Amino acid sequence: MRPDILNPLFAEVEALKGIGPALARPLDRLGIARVLDLLFHLPSGWVDRLPREELLHGDVGRTIAITLTPTDYRTSSSPRAPTRVLAADAHGNTVGLVFFGGGSGRVRKLLPLGEAKRVSGRLDQYGQDLQIIHPEVGGEEDGFREREAIYPLTEGMTSRRLGGLIEQALARAPDLPEWIEPSLKAQREWPAWREAVARLHGDPSDAVARARLAYDEVFANQLALSIVRADTRKRRGRALQGDGHLRDMLRLPYQPTGAQARSVREIEGDLAQAAPMLRLLQGDVGSGKTLVAALALLIAVEAGAQGALLAPTEILARQHHETLRRLLAGLPIEIAVLTGRDKGRVREATLMGVADGSIHILIGTHAIFQEAVTYRDLGLVVVDEQHRFGVAERMLLQDKGRTPPHVLAMTATPIPRTLTLALHGEMDQSRLDEMPPGREPIETRVLSEERVDEVVNALGRHLSEGKQAYWVCPLVEESETSDLQAAEARAAALASRFGDRVGLVHGRMKGPEKDAVMARFAAGETGVLVATTVIEVGVDVPNATLIVIEHADRFGLAQLHQLRGRVGRGGGRSVCLLLRGNALSETARARLALMRETNDGFRIAEEDLRLRGAGELLGVRQSGEAMFRLATPDLLSELLPAATDDARLLIDRDGGLSGARGQAARVALYLFERDAGVALLRSG
Repeated sequence: MRPDILNPLFAEVEALKGIGPALARPLDRLGIARVLDLLFHLPSGWVDRLPREELLHGDVGRTIAITLTPTDYRTSSSPRAPTRVLAADAHGNTVGLVFFGGGSGRVRKLLPLGEAKRVSGRLDQYGQDLQIIHPEVGGEEDGFREREAIYPLTEGMTSRRLGGLIEQALARAPDLPEWIEPSLKAQREWPAWREAVARLHGDPSDAVARARLAYDEVFANQLALSIVRADTRKRRGRALQGDGHLRDMLRLPYQPTGAQARSVREIEGDLAQAAPMLRLLQGDVGSGKTLVAALALLIAVEAGAQGALLAPTEILARQHHETLRRLLAGLPIEIAVLTGRDKGRVREATLMGVADGSIHILIGTHAIFQEAVTYRDLGLVVVDEQHRFGVAERMLLQDKGRTPPHVLAMTATPIPRTLTLALHGEMDQSRLDEMPPGREPIETRVLSEERVDEVVNALGRHLSEGKQAYWVCPLVEESETSDLQAAEARAAALASRFGDRVGLVHGRMKGPEKDAVMARFAAGETGVLVATTVIEVGVDVPNATLIVIEHADRFGLAQLHQLRGRVGRGGGRSVCLLLRGNALSETARARLALMRETNDGFRIAEEDLRLRGAGELLGVRQSGEAMFRLATPDLLSELLPAATDDARLLIDRDGGLSGARGQAARVALYLFERDAGVALLRSG
């Protein structure tokens, strides 16, 4: 239960003075729903103003604050022309105040002739005249701060208005107990939490205050992970020791890589312990995670238990079912799939088989740990695409076995080492860092979108050779509808050339419809699959050896790498064509250059973190969740070791959350919404 001291911070933002429905809308667009959200909506920069009594040509290019008296209006009959106000300082020097759009009526009301006003803005020179474009205007008695924060904004909101709301939020903020280890706080010269928030909003250049707040968030995250880890270690599970009889029956067409063999040994050692395994298997696209997962599941079945494989999407669940069914063909085990789409007799038969133990391995989406699903003896859960399942979902899994099951999490997106510790610090790690023999690097080329006709012609030649291809449509907006429109338009354009050899798949299609399109492509009945990023994971068609990605400059590196991994899954050469726009940012240019240069997902992940800004860190488009609001990539790398050590110290030496600092740390967990793990503590 959230500590009472935090109630003022978790109050709805409408509790503040002056916030009605009209102002609540732009706040909602900024993700601000509570008082706490205002405090954590940190400045992105600042403006320094020079207070002046006189207009000086030497200040051109600087932002000034000065008292001016409007003397004349200069307007035009054209509605597009700006409104100009001629104004004078106390010494008679003049400046033009220029306003674009909105008509002259608003400007005349803002700056009545002969009435002194305090004005702030960047002083520029236009010919021989001074001018300020779109100045801020206040009454003569109003001052402008010499340094004022600039905030991320949306339509209908200004930095000054937002700053006023943040002042109200600060007035409500309580003094919170200190959770940082005293010697660390003294060494870094960090202020108290409330003081740090106030300092950073007052002076966004305050690096000490920013580091303090970033540390708090990272510490709360690492403490939550430490709690989960400690709880897992003390739970009594059961050892699963397979005798090898099922694995001996496997007839693999290839020899496992050294990394696969090493990972299986690590997993086998964990399963043999009574403490439940909590291990993360990282592997690049095509590194063979599925084989490792299959062998782990066989160990559980050999030991008399059941296994479950949890996938994030229906496409991926059914792909895993088909892959495991082929891989384990001929073995005396039963494999079933269960998703939210399964109904009626099929669902009932699956549920009965899971309950009586005749189904040894169940594969599916979240449906496999719903209340209606009862396992006879669940011993191992494999979670694919780990980043899409949080602590809360993993806690649900704990209740499905007689004892807490062993958990093997997998991710096909290599994660930078810093983020591995931040996201999965409670887990042991296995890395598949070598590729199976015979897999050729995918040739990657970057082309201007102006050459799309050439690409379509090349696609025609590709299809004439009996090969297949993906065509991924751009991430146009946040709205999936926009992605869908782009995909439909591209599919129609290609169909006009290639007819019914073109298929279309997107996230808004119903499951059976989507599966039918995918099945036709997998069977070779269609040659081109036009798609949104729904194909990012879980699609395996060895005959598809070409992928075209439109607007590639709009994707992050991790997603580009995942999409590229849809090809190169059979023998021979595969090609990835990245179509770019002409107006490239430096970051986009660097991303595309790296994609052309390397197929190494671990290197790409490290570079992706380096290139990202604070707001993009593991952003929604990449992983489905945004982990940190305050800790930028640089601060995360700097502060993570100390935060991890401090969290473990609190759990292992300082009595967890029961001591004085532990009670304060509990407040931090709730403040940064990492409190899901608190329920794991038997002591409360």
